[in-house]
Amino acid sequence: MSEAEKVYQALDTLGIEYEKYEHPPVMTIADIEDLDFTIEPMHCKNLFLRNSKGNQHYLAIVHHEKKANTRAIAQKIGSTRLSFASDKRLKTHLGLEPGGVSVFGLMNNEDNKVIVLVDEDLKKEGKITFHPNVNTASITISYEDFEKFLNDQKNPVRYIKME
Repeated sequence: MSEAEKVYQALDTLGIEYEKYEHPPVMTIADIEDLDFTIEPMHCKNLFLRNSKGNQHYLAIVHHEKKANTRAIAQKIGSTRLSFASDKRLKTHLGLEPGGVSVFGLMNNEDNKVIVLVDEDLKKEGKITFHPNVNTASITISYEDFEKFLNDQKNPVRYIKME
């Protein structure tokens, strides 16, 4: 079963409705904006980060129009310096490849130790869009269903104001 099929199955099991869009591979929000069609709901940046010791990992989910200031995020959560985690760490902790980073990678984090950092401004969105763990598709779910999915994963979640 593909990573995307695992995501669709998990959402179906949780009773989460979603809209699916297939598209050419995209690596960034800018790539998504360059597509020949429009996916209306708000896209999220999904950043896989690690602290300076490499003993704590974070999945930051940020409004697509914001720049993710890792220094400010570290300060808000009381962490040492944050940086982007390596492709190897991404594969180890979320089972994902670069370009496919998504909240749905938490399904592969069996020890539930990746801390999820959610931009508080996402609460204002009716629907949000993520990759289903591959960068050749996007899926849109309601914000309420996003929280339902997070609760099912059992990872620690912190809501922070990202400037």
